[in-house]
Amino acid sequence: MKKYRVNVNGSLYEIEIEEMNAPATMSAPAKAAPAKAAAPAGGAQVKAPMPGAILDVRVQNGQKVKKGDVLVILEAMKMENEIQAPCDGTVAGVNVRKGDSVETQALICSIA
Repeated sequence: MKKYRVNVNGSLYEIEIEEMNAPATMSAPAKAAPAKAAAPAGGAQVKAPMPGAILDVRVQNGQKVKKGDVLVILEAMKMENEIQAPCDGTVAGVNVRKGDSVETQALICSIA
């Protein structure tokens, strides 16, 4: 088994991968648990992962959020995508409104 740390959309996960040519072991598989990721110094900038339209804005300036809270709903390719807070903090700025179109990497909001 080899251990790796993987970053998926700002969330860090520790995973173990079994080598196919390595002898199998009888131990029970361990569940991958998310690693605690600290908020970047100065907060986080939440950017659009893809182009789309903002269907709903669920936060406002000054609102406290926890990691995983839904910030906005982004419609892309006829699917609704929940854009979540990457860390705990306070919303420092919301840069989109309901009905706005955004491009990939457009700043959606900032979390301090």
